[in-house]
Amino acid sequence: MSFKSMIQEMRGEFGSISRKGFRSRSHRVVQDCTVTLDALRQSCWANMPPELLRDVLMRIEASDSTWPPRKNVVCCAGVCRSWREIMKEIVKTPEICGKLTFPISLKQPGPRDNLVQCFIKRNRSSQTYHLYLNFNEASNDDGKFLLAARKCRRPTCTDYIISLNADDVSKGSSTYIGKLRSNFLGTKFTIYDAQPSNAGAKVSKCRSTRFVGMKQVSPRIPASNFPVAHISYELNVLGSRGPRRMLCVMDAIPASSVEPGGVAPTQTEFVPVNIDSFPSLPFFRSKSTRMDNFPSGPLPSQKDEVLSLKNKAPRWHEQLQCWCLNFNGRVTVASVKNFQLVASQGDGAGQEHENVVLQFGKVGEDVFTMDYQYPISAFQAFAICLSSFDTKIACE
Repeated sequence: MSFKSMIQEMRGEFGSISRKGFRSRSHRVVQDCTVTLDALRQSCWANMPPELLRDVLMRIEASDSTWPPRKNVVCCAGVCRSWREIMKEIVKTPEICGKLTFPISLKQPGPRDNLVQCFIKRNRSSQTYHLYLNFNEASNDDGKFLLAARKCRRPTCTDYIISLNADDVSKGSSTYIGKLRSNFLGTKFTIYDAQPSNAGAKVSKCRSTRFVGMKQVSPRIPASNFPVAHISYELNVLGSRGPRRMLCVMDAIPASSVEPGGVAPTQTEFVPVNIDSFPSLPFFRSKSTRMDNFPSGPLPSQKDEVLSLKNKAPRWHEQLQCWCLNFNGRVTVASVKNFQLVASQGDGAGQEHENVVLQFGKVGEDVFTMDYQYPISAFQAFAICLSSFDTKIACE
């Protein structure tokens, strides 16, 4: 058997797992996956030497570089624990390889040298927003689904709940990864992460009960919210012409991360949440909460400056009679929501960097492009873009 045919046979096994297991529901998922995995253990792959297995998995990872073929890499990691450990070593972070493979990739900084191109679809009736990867206007493919958000209006603020599951966007879901909260005027926003970005992260005050739909739910474990960024829009009470002015302060990212050799904190896995991690139910009111189970990372200390992002100033086009920015063809419709963010020193009044960290713009009635790069993640970029959708009193 040739090496190429071995790889093709392995892909066939994974395709069978995907078709039989992942499309089923309830107990059928467990039953079909168990039957398929038992057949896989009895095949020639069970006794393959570790060196040869690693070589095969490396070739699969290198050849399936884009979605949907990239799903073969995810299937490899789901076979067993040993295969998963090998794939975690082979698959690099988006900063290095520029690819989004596992769900944790959405919480890791993007590549340094190029923008990750995504797009957002808005559903006005359900007030939901879906983030996709690899948007191609020439095809009817929706791309690879990444994240979903749902808008929740409250008396004094607005919340955007962000989830990994498009069918279950709620704080009570196991796929909940964070939220965006605005003030009453829609001029100030806070990005909350469900996972701590460092061992000393401070959790925000929150009630142990929450509302899911119209029912009050008391969860077994309180939902954690760690503030990681703040967004502010400048007031425009005089109604002067011009685009919105925004400033993003990334509390968890040092300002030195945009410099050559700078490093931003990178989360390597989702922290498993269990009841033993919390000393008591009034977790959010405790002053001596233990955080030993949470990972630490190279985060800015009190002496270090945090990263500030400000929107790039557009230029006025006399012939078109509008404000213009160079989106390199990624934005086709003029909108007050369009923006480009660049790193800035201090509180946004310092010198700007040339590289665009995040750009967002309109291409259709309810379709918007979102491109981001190092040092922010897809989750952070998506949350910042959601702030542009919110209604802003006295800002336009």
